[in-house]
Amino acid sequence: MGSYSAGEVVAAAAAVSGAHYTALNLDQVDIKSSKLGEEQPTTSGMENGHHCPFVIGVAGGASSGKSTVCKMIIDQLCDHRVVVVTQESFYYGLSDEELVHVDDYNFDHPDAFNMDLLLSCLENLKHGRAVDIPDYNFKTHKSVPHARKVNPSDVIIMEGILLFHDSRVRDLMNMKIFVDTDADVRLTRRIRRDLEKGRVITSVLDQYSKFVKTAFEDFILPTKKYADIIIPRGANNNVAIDLIVQHIRTKLGQNDLCKIHPNLYVIQTTYQIRGMHTIIRDAATTTHDFIFYADRLIRLVVEHGLGHLPFKEKQVITPTGSVYTGVDFSKSLCGISVIRSGESMENALRACCKGIKIGKILIHREGDDGKQLIYHNLPKDIAKRHVLLLDPILGTGNSAVQAISLLLEKGVQEANIIFLNLISAPQGVHVVSKRFPRIKIVTSEIEQGLNDDFRVIPGMGEFGDRYFGTDDYQSSTPFFGDAKDRVRLL
Repeated sequence: MGSYSAGEVVAAAAAVSGAHYTALNLDQVDIKSSKLGEEQPTTSGMENGHHCPFVIGVAGGASSGKSTVCKMIIDQLCDHRVVVVTQESFYYGLSDEELVHVDDYNFDHPDAFNMDLLLSCLENLKHGRAVDIPDYNFKTHKSVPHARKVNPSDVIIMEGILLFHDSRVRDLMNMKIFVDTDADVRLTRRIRRDLEKGRVITSVLDQYSKFVKTAFEDFILPTKKYADIIIPRGANNNVAIDLIVQHIRTKLGQNDLCKIHPNLYVIQTTYQIRGMHTIIRDAATTTHDFIFYADRLIRLVVEHGLGHLPFKEKQVITPTGSVYTGVDFSKSLCGISVIRSGESMENALRACCKGIKIGKILIHREGDDGKQLIYHNLPKDIAKRHVLLLDPILGTGNSAVQAISLLLEKGVQEANIIFLNLISAPQGVHVVSKRFPRIKIVTSEIEQGLNDDFRVIPGMGEFGDRYFGTDDYQSSTPFFGDAKDRVRLL
């Protein structure tokens, strides 16, 4: 069975939902923000250590169902932090003269919005800075500055009738959605909404014909061409909403480095995973808790890595006498741990693969460039096996290159090596992927990078010492392993 990209799946289902996808290949949405220089790799969507949020713009005519679409997206992204910022918050307050003739004021014109302030707020949120959003009072027609504080989040949803009118704002969006609802439906909703606010129907219809309809035709409808996705029927199009959410989830789980190095796989983060990382990264965490939560994360990485093994179809008979068609994984498998930190991953591998053979490699490092293979004990038939290489932290990548080179010398096929890490520095990913483009790297998080001492930051310290409870030993003890995790041989 072939594999398909998120864009191809969405395209195939477009006919079902009736949604239109401009440029159709949604794998290219936000590609402009992922083109990083080959010689200077950086972390996924990170600016100054902050993970860049996924920004969604939702535009369309008044009463088209934009707010409902936003709510449906939020409800399905319950395991991510999502904030909504509405364009209505950025209306200019009316002057005393304009208040006298408020019925003649066009609230659907681009000049009615303070787009410079909206742009500033969006830029700050993208850079990980909290912002104060104004509040517009539709009774007094005055704007109250700094009314609501909005913190950086995983997903930022901007909603408004004229969001796509300003090219500066459009350029900051990763996905642009236009909610396309029939004019009669929009008018009916507008009448019902305004009557509930106490307005009379003649006033509503007069404003609609005088401003709303004209503004839609002159300013809003022309921005439809900028949309990546056009949703007919708005919130009634559940299939389209589901496809959009699936694509957002794919993008949130995809690291920019994954786009540069297709052999890199970062497991999709959840609050559980972030919570466990928070605990093991905390310098105050006890050894007992560090081991417990590190083991949980290691098990997830191992399970994910096993999912990349080749398999063949297999049918079995269930206790009910039914036939179940499943898969049978490759039996020719072994694990190789890089002493000493890699040994912390052996229990998880044994728990997943009963009776698996595990070999060991010891590498001595002096400084950041020196490396020396000290010891190895590998299965004799390793050349015939798929290999899971175990090392919880990928830093400079130098030790990894040494270990992988040894495996290749022993006859292991490069494509048969899966390198499992808890955390990986972009520099190490770049070094390993460039040298060995056919191996697979599986990790749970991408770090900011390396500091001047070649330690992973933010990192989690000396992993081997923290896991095995030896962090009180004197630093004069000889170091073994990568610079990111200088392991003491005891």
